[in-house]
Parts: sequence; C-alpha cells; structure tokens
Amino acid sequence: MSQVRPSNRASSEPDDPINRSNNKVNNSANSYHAESTDGNTDKLPSYLVISIAAQTLSHYRLGKLIKRYSVSTAKNGVGSVEGSGQTPLGRHTIAAKIGAKAPINSVFIGRIATGEIYDQKLGEKYPDRDWILSRILWLDGCEEGRNKGSNECGVCDTYQRYIYIHGTPDTEPMGVPLSHGCIRMRNEDIAVLFDQVEEGTVVDIVN
Repeated sequence: MSQVRPSNRASSEPDDPINRSNNKVNNSANSYHAESTDGNTDKLPSYLVISIAAQTLSHYRLGKLIKRYSVSTAKNGVGSVEGSGQTPLGRHTIAAKIGAKAPINSVFIGRIATGEIYDQKLGEKYPDRDWILSRILWLDGCEEGRNKGSNECGVCDTYQRYIYIHGTPDTEPMGVPLSHGCIRMRNEDIAVLFDQVEEGTVVDIVN
C-alpha cells in the first residue's frame, strides 16, 4: 500500500524473474485463473491477478492473458492487519486512479503530486522515503473481516491501510518481496497498466 510515511507501502527486481519463474507463474496465477473464486472472471472485460509466490501481476481481458508484469509485494509477507507492513490477500477492486498524465517518476506524498521528479540526487537527499512514483491504483478490499473492515486482530481494511499498486524507483528490484505492503511496479509498466484499467476493476491477490 508507501511514501514519506512508512504506512504508505511499496517496491522490488533481480535479473529476469518473469522468464526465470515461468513454471511458478503458471502454477499460481494461471491455475488460480482456471479455478477463479466465483467462476465469473472470464466474463469480466478486464481484471488483475497478483501472485505473491511468483511476484507477478497478470492482466486478463475476457479470460485472455494480455500482459504479465514483474512486481514486488511486501517484505513482511502476506497479511491484512493495520501496521503489519504486509500485502493483503483476496478479492479487491481499484477504488481510485491517481496521477493520470503526470510525468513519469512524478513523486506523490499522501496521493498528491509534490511537483518533484524522482532522480538519483533526490533519492540520496531523502534516503528514508518509501517512494511512490508516476501512478497510483488505490485498492479496496471486498471481503469483510479479511481485507475490509476489521476482525479479531484489529483493522484489516486494505483501503484504510493505503495499499496501492504504484511506481517505484528503477533502482529497486522487481521479482522479490521488498515493499512495505503495496505492490510496486516499474514506472513504465504502471503507466501502461493505468491506462488499460478502470476504477472498479477486479484485483485478486493470491499466494
């Protein structure tokens, strides 16, 4: 979910994780797609599946794989409790799209563009920032007590935890879990994906 404040999560990438983990991808994102939660995702005009195991985001349209991206989910693993720094599982939707037409590497704090453009010098000036760049897809949980509202452990609300899909510095690796809860993507990738999905698009996050 990854900005100046640690509660805004984000980031990750090694050599070529998409090709390297092809079998793992097919056994997670694709197998999940085949048995999807309600059997209706093939009828959706567009939907996303994020695989924690494969560290990928797969974009489907009418049941057909359009594109698979390497991403980085939480270093602390999976979970939904506020303050855990973990990536929540389950069904979500895109609640808000933020940053349309902003320059690539635009810096966001609290979902507001600061006017800064990230570069190495800015990164060195603020080494502790959890950078949110270029575009934001703000997620909202759909499963009460799992990723929406609260449960016996406390608040477990993806939206209230500010869990996003967003851009991150290109120096951050993809394909390995390193974020603070959000789903980090390459800036060029999130810009492409941003233009191909709408608010309300289904996002399933699976192990």
